[in-house]
Amino acid sequence: RGVIEKLDYLKELGVDVIWMSPCYKSPNDDNGYDISDYRAIMDEFGTMEDFREMLEGIHSRDMKLLMDLVVNHTSDEHRWFVESRSSKDNPYRDYYIWRDPKDGKEPNNWTSYFSGPAWQYDEKTGQYYLHLFSKKQPDLNWENETVRREVYDMMKFWLGIGCDGFRMDVASLYSKTPGLPDGKGTTGLIGHEYYQNGPRIHEFLREMNREVLSKYDVITVGEAPCTSVEDAIKYTGFDRQELNMVFTFEHMDVDSDNGLKWTDKKPDLVELKRVFSKWQTGLNGVGWNSLYLNNHDQPRMVSRFGDDGKYWKESAKMLAVCLHMMQGTPYVYQGEEIGMKNMVFHNIEECNDIEAINAYKEYTSDGRIAPEDMMRYINRKGRDNARTPMQWNAEKNAGFTTGTPWLKTNPCYTEVNVAAQEEDPDSILNFYRKVIRLRKDYPIVVYGSYELLYPEHDKIYAYERILGQEKLLIVCNFAGEAMDLEIPAEFVEKSAKLLISNYPETKITDTLHLQPYEARVYHIEG
Repeated sequence: RGVIEKLDYLKELGVDVIWMSPCYKSPNDDNGYDISDYRAIMDEFGTMEDFREMLEGIHSRDMKLLMDLVVNHTSDEHRWFVESRSSKDNPYRDYYIWRDPKDGKEPNNWTSYFSGPAWQYDEKTGQYYLHLFSKKQPDLNWENETVRREVYDMMKFWLGIGCDGFRMDVASLYSKTPGLPDGKGTTGLIGHEYYQNGPRIHEFLREMNREVLSKYDVITVGEAPCTSVEDAIKYTGFDRQELNMVFTFEHMDVDSDNGLKWTDKKPDLVELKRVFSKWQTGLNGVGWNSLYLNNHDQPRMVSRFGDDGKYWKESAKMLAVCLHMMQGTPYVYQGEEIGMKNMVFHNIEECNDIEAINAYKEYTSDGRIAPEDMMRYINRKGRDNARTPMQWNAEKNAGFTTGTPWLKTNPCYTEVNVAAQEEDPDSILNFYRKVIRLRKDYPIVVYGSYELLYPEHDKIYAYERILGQEKLLIVCNFAGEAMDLEIPAEFVEKSAKLLISNYPETKITDTLHLQPYEARVYHIEG
């Protein structure tokens, strides 16, 4: 009912499609990504009648609804798994991936995304089951045709109700290499080469498209960890009949330390530009990008890539321009449009996220990382940063609830909230509305090709968009200091029009004098 209440707000923001995180029945071991009943709504969120009313409200405003499809795994409380673990000869046994112990231990050396082995021993039947995530998230066996048919039936159920498509959780992990061989290496995520973009993944997705997706007018985006541009062309290629787009992760590693997420290293802008540019040019004309800098699995983008202190407002606006002017479909994660910031968690007991909690235990117990350092890394990179309540106003719990929220509200809510920004013409919220409007007013933002300028500049991200003779110049200063930048002469010669800026307008000259975190978009008709 909270979403129903905010539909006009979303429409006014310029949203065309709402992607809902999982709202199905779940024990909530991993924020609803452990589903115990795919055809029922979680009690905390409402009823199926509420859901239908919400869907009707979305459609009546010419918006669409994208459901989260979580079918790499279920909850261990799902009826299928309860049956599967009851005996070796149960008809549901093969719905999941069971294996005998090897030398009295796990069947192979694969590790979980959430730390520790990817196998859980089951006393009753004397076998292990595979879980690439939490032990309460057993992996489905996609080799089993009956499992796939069950998944397709469930998808038809939601599309039949009127949903408009799916965001597919870890869609690149469904297919595991037969034999489940030991992974290479001894640290990090071991075994991933045998299930990321596995041998039958494209066959499975084409079958899903043939059996379900092609029969409806739908939008699809697959979450695809460890995917290259070449892989993405296979997933999203216009002639492939698989998915419309994928979420890639390469740009989310520009502040990793030798592949390790848990660090407080600053993002490398030169690397960020290289990665974005590779995807922009690689998919141009053959596939489609999804554009994001934060989501439910990532920290707040203004804290990570901008400055959530002195230049909070300027940097939040600059990041919006930088991302939204690229080719692809932009995703605005709730609260991003008002510049919501990372949270400060004082100890691990204040956290909810199973990934962070498990990592804290693993890295601090063996002495690899000191507890105070690990908390600093969690405050910088942890998923709970994105999961605090949405900040609607300056009232208790930021106006999100009169009850007790699952995480405490970020203390910044008294200043950073929707109500305050609605009233302020210079707010981040009103700036987002303008940026989104540009995509709808200027087809070049959607269809233009992309060309990076100054690839080695470590403070400024500048690029062009080109459609026939028409051009856009996008210039973004990622530094907390003023910067000068020489721009292509034609934008000065043709008196390019300034479409948007996060500072007062200044006259275009050969050398732009950019303020800290300034962003500008110039347009020439050609």
